[in-house]
Amino acid sequence: MRVLVTGATGYVGSRLIPELLDQGHEVFAAVRKEGAVADYPWGEDVTERLFDIEDPALIRSGVDGMEAVVYLVHSLAGGDFVEKDRDAAVLVAAASEDTGVQRLVYLSGLVPDGELSDHLASRLQVEKVFLDAAVPATVLRAAMVIGAGSTSFEILRRLTARVPFTPLPAWMRRRMQPVAIEDVVHLIGRALEGEPRNRHYDVGGDTVLSYPELLETMADVMELRRPLLVLPWAPRRPVGWAVARLTGMPRTTVTSLVESLSHDMVCTEDDVRRDLAGPGHGFVPLVEAFERSLRQGGPEGTSRSGDVQAEAVTDPA
Repeated sequence: MRVLVTGATGYVGSRLIPELLDQGHEVFAAVRKEGAVADYPWGEDVTERLFDIEDPALIRSGVDGMEAVVYLVHSLAGGDFVEKDRDAAVLVAAASEDTGVQRLVYLSGLVPDGELSDHLASRLQVEKVFLDAAVPATVLRAAMVIGAGSTSFEILRRLTARVPFTPLPAWMRRRMQPVAIEDVVHLIGRALEGEPRNRHYDVGGDTVLSYPELLETMADVMELRRPLLVLPWAPRRPVGWAVARLTGMPRTTVTSLVESLSHDMVCTEDDVRRDLAGPGHGFVPLVEAFERSLRQGGPEGTSRSGDVQAEAVTDPA
């Protein structure tokens, strides 16, 4: 199958492409400039397609001739990302219909009850655009993704390594259901098989735990002792700023993710295990996912011979 991967040089895309190549797909990497995939282990095995979510002509030429489009674009870095992501989804859906694309696969996030942060609301808005469009769309609503290079994982790793105690706002005691990047790329690949589906699936691992328990698990795996310090009053946005400062990661991105932690992020159904996972597929246990993501040395996570949980030199600094 001819598959266009948008966000090809991002975290998930760079781990997904080896999986798609191993499945025998002809992979096209959507890039904003020529030569963008040269540093990736799979760079010579894919074809670049110029693509820009703000350029309708490049969107149309990018999806032209494709049988499937895997959409991995999330614009958290700018203040207008909600509108930007919605408009891009509309353009991609229309261009896919016009050029004969047979299916779309979109990686979204779990949708909790209650008032949503901009980050979560934006993902829900994009998935609605795709599900209401003419081209069938499989939407995977993933929980927190565990893997070296993942923004959520790197926040956990850096906070645990750099802060001698665990500061925890009282509102951050919510439950979550993390999932390993190995399982995410497996499910995206499976979504390209069989008859096209037009629905969303919740995606999470086997373990449901509170955020404090998640931090404790990370500290245990890293063999560190990190006492818990509960902060009874801590506004969400300043907490995001503080986490960004401590981890050295982009403030807008971190703030958006931190605000999402005021919700329970737990799957409400597990149809993905029946419909997509495949016979005998076992989800990676949480501790194993942490251990493999922290392991140093060996082939990169973007290599076809490596461990998808591992880090890669192409990951953002």
